[in-house]
Amino acid sequence: MSWRDRLPDVRGRLLRDEPLAPFTWLRVGGPADVLFLPADEADLSGFLAALDPATPVTPLGVGSNTLVRDGGVEGVVIRLAGRAFSRIERVGDRRLSAGAAALDAHLAREAAAAGLAGLEFYRGVPGSVGGALVMNAGCYGAETADVLVEARAVARDGRIVTLPVAEMEFSYRRSARAAAGDLVFTAGLFEGQPDDPAAITARMDEITRRREASQPIREKTGGSTFKNPEGYSAWKLVDEAGWRGRPFGGAMFSPQHANFLINSGEATAADLEGLGEAVRADVETRTGVRLEWEIRRIGRPASAP
Repeated sequence: MSWRDRLPDVRGRLLRDEPLAPFTWLRVGGPADVLFLPADEADLSGFLAALDPATPVTPLGVGSNTLVRDGGVEGVVIRLAGRAFSRIERVGDRRLSAGAAALDAHLAREAAAAGLAGLEFYRGVPGSVGGALVMNAGCYGAETADVLVEARAVARDGRIVTLPVAEMEFSYRRSARAAAGDLVFTAGLFEGQPDDPAAITARMDEITRRREASQPIREKTGGSTFKNPEGYSAWKLVDEAGWRGRPFGGAMFSPQHANFLINSGEATAADLEGLGEAVRADVETRTGVRLEWEIRRIGRPASAP
């Protein structure tokens, strides 16, 4: 009997050998050994409390900034979906509670409807609230650390914990607390400032126009591929090295935006990651600057047993 036959009872769904490519924006990658879709936070908590601590656990959001390798993901992949994890609710005069599965753009729209400014930038962030908490997502000069009050999560041992923003240890595109890997974020509490809903909406519309004009949002992409090194723009380093629009198997960096890795239709995860690594090596050789991945890469290469 394998470990997959001894999983805790749940109210949600446990799917074995479930393909993960359909759950990611890049549309590549192998299956999860087990994909768990919890019914609610209590279901998630009970499952983690009873799960063998040696079993790897990997949270997966909407997959907007994730590359799943071709060999799939070992252990249990947890994907939060449905109303239990996507609700957005008003809390007092200036705050909104948002489930981890709520889309960032939806959070921005709800804030605008509530007359709360400061969350407009989420209109330009592809992905969900859970991912925003993990990577301090942001754009156009604002980031999650600016508006988060506290995050709610389930620990690997099943405990439900609340972390004030200071305990998230945010930095550029990173939360040191999230990087520890022992939490599955389920919600965030955000605070805005009162403003006219029409003015907020106008600012969001401008963000949308800028994004549509400069980013390949209708392609199979993972968003920004590399973090901006201090003092540099990642897109410019990629562009100056000659990689904009240059095919690499079924992958390339977008002709529209040189920091957006895209699947032209037939790419494997190995194509996409291989292109990224080739670009990193080339840029470092040319400039001495080392690019760091912003896209999260998970799982096993296809050649792994």
